[in-house]
Amino acid sequence: MSQLYLKGCGTALLTPFKDGEVDYDTFAALVDRQVEAGIHFLVPLGTTGETPCLSDEERIRLLEIAKEHANGLPVMVGVGTNSLSATLANLRLMEAHGADAFLVVVPYYNKPTQEGQYEYFKAVAAATDKPVVIYNVPGRTGVNMTAATTVRLAREVENIVAVKEASGNYAQICEILRTRPEGFSVLSGNDDETLSVMATGADGIISVASNVAPKQMVQLVEAMWKADLEVARKLHFSLLPLFKACFVESNPIPAKAAMAQLGLMENSLRLPLVKASAATEELMSNVLKTLFE
Repeated sequence: MSQLYLKGCGTALLTPFKDGEVDYDTFAALVDRQVEAGIHFLVPLGTTGETPCLSDEERIRLLEIAKEHANGLPVMVGVGTNSLSATLANLRLMEAHGADAFLVVVPYYNKPTQEGQYEYFKAVAAATDKPVVIYNVPGRTGVNMTAATTVRLAREVENIVAVKEASGNYAQICEILRTRPEGFSVLSGNDDETLSVMATGADGIISVASNVAPKQMVQLVEAMWKADLEVARKLHFSLLPLFKACFVESNPIPAKAAMAQLGLMENSLRLPLVKASAATEELMSNVLKTLFE
């Protein structure tokens, strides 16, 4: 199982709420919509899914539903925290309920050194024989994982199979692509960089925007597979306003506003997140009218 090669567009799934509770029926419908759109893999229980605000019981049920509705697609589950013991507890819990792979964020707030990051991910990977994906997002964690550390883990730890790179540092991503071992997947963590990093050799994207526009994101990624830059550029520019709008407030606030406007879920979040501002609602309304007209 550790040889799973992740490529394409994977959706960082939103978690719908209704009256303060997880809306499992709507979540199942959202997964069905992703599968029907041709998405390549699913990523529940990440940052976009408001996972820090979910109980163990809620996370288990969401994973079970994702697996039931995935139609055989890989389901990569977010389990990372800033504590090794807590991350391993999450991993064991999700492993027991059918996770195919684990997305593990660089520990946040602690600001570990590169050696600390290396030892942490090595310890996480040693606790499972399933694939582990590193998630580098310094804008949220407060610390960057360098290309050298990423590639060291890729070369030395067999079941670390991919990185979700959301540093926004194109030179760093290029260095990972230049020096990675064969079989190690590089996935963009930023929707607006999908075209550029795939043009440089990256394997795909873990997307927020694909919650809203899964068919278009699948088309973009598949155009890049075919090196059809004319089609890819057209899709990129048509999606660019959505990419920007999804991050005018903290993710997933704008994406939930968009999904509510499309009638796909209630616009409900758990504190400390709150609904989008009126300005964001108006912005997203305009973006959706243009995108789906």
